[in-house]
Amino acid sequence: MSPLPGAVGISALTVYDWEAADGLRGGTPHMHLVCSEAYVVIAGEGSVQTLTTSGFADTPLRPGDVVRFTPGTIHRLVDAGGLRLVVLMQNSGLPEAGDAVLTFPPAVLADPEAYRAAATLTGDHAAAARRRRDLAVEGFLALRDGGLPEFHAAVHRLKRDLLDVWWLRWRDGPLAATLATGSQLAALRAGDLSHLDHGEVARLERPEEPGFGMCGLLHPYAVPAPVPDPDPPAPPPRGSSDTPQPPTPKEISR
Repeated sequence: MSPLPGAVGISALTVYDWEAADGLRGGTPHMHLVCSEAYVVIAGEGSVQTLTTSGFADTPLRPGDVVRFTPGTIHRLVDAGGLRLVVLMQNSGLPEAGDAVLTFPPAVLADPEAYRAAATLTGDHAAAARRRRDLAVEGFLALRDGGLPEFHAAVHRLKRDLLDVWWLRWRDGPLAATLATGSQLAALRAGDLSHLDHGEVARLERPEEPGFGMCGLLHPYAVPAPVPDPDPPAPPPRGSSDTPQPPTPKEISR
């Protein structure tokens, strides 16, 4: 299980100060399918531009601000001077497993190979990250004029083959964390204090070298991936509303 509470992911982020075609400086617009995200502003100023079916918004970001948004929110960070954030991401492991789609133009989104080539950083990573950002900004500016339903359909086509893998990561991460809390509460109600004998501390080292992320120079704090179950239950059938049954306390402690 993740050493972070609730199986979240955490990264330190210095937002790109590269100027885009519309004169704004900042990161790569993208959307998550199943992960909520939150920004904690620690330095500088800027904003986050968002686009949903409810419309476009531009939310200011200043030190001390916390901004949260849910899946389906296209977001673009804009740097107005030294913008630095701590990023909290739901479902630790899912973003790294592909739960993000960049707002490339429709022709790129329609071709999985073209999308993969445009999203992958090769050669000079700084130059490649800037090209990737510029292409996504092009698509984002067009989406502001319409086309979100078509974008959502293209996103689903690109990612639908990953859904079973995501389901297993969710089951073994956030769901397991929530069910562990339920098991502990049930034990306390029964007067069983045994889980209090297993307190522990975990320390995550700050990565020394940043990587070129979608929104800026990224220091992701490494979180171990869930240990695969040698005999995992199958995910529910596509289109099913079934959810996995809570495991017994023995299963939770695996």
